Amino acid sequence: MFRHAFLITAIVALAACASSPAYSPAASQGAAGYSDTPIESNRYFVTYRAEGAADAQLLQDFALLRAAELTVQHGRDWFWVDRRNVDEQAARGGGPSIGIGVGGGNWGRRSGVSVGVGVNLPIGTPAGVQARSATLEIRLGEGVKPDDPNAYDAHALIANLRARLLPPQ
Repeated sequence: MFRHAFLITAIVALAACASSPAYSPAASQGAAGYSDTPIESNRYFVTYRAEGAADAQLLQDFALLRAAELTVQHGRDWFWVDRRNVDEQAARGGGPSIGIGVGGGNWGRRSGVSVGVGVNLPIGTPAGVQARSATLEIRLGEGVKPDDPNAYDAHALIANLRARLLPPQ
């Protein structure tokens, strides 16, 4: 019975670790998903939040995708990223570890001492840096895109990121 419960718990834990965030709008302020906040008529904060910690690069890609979609929705051709912010999380320990514990007790006329040794061999470590959110401050532009690494062609970016990140619809 105990073995079955342990196996089911292990499978559920592995499934939870294997899931990645879905690209969708946030249901409310601070919830998981993407959101955008206007700063001026052509400037926005675009944020993608994960439910918990997730791959930081994936969160940045989702924020870029939302920025490109927002640009197209406003009838513009390209956007410029003024600032980037990633709320990084410390990765969990990745190597093996050993722990030693000592305990004692007294039961009436009897007493006892115990020593325990535990070994932790991790099955895997998180790939890349983990983060809770990625935020971009963007400016929308139209016409010819500037030749700069901070400027993105919205239409090309949407096509590339959707093909790479999202399942076919």
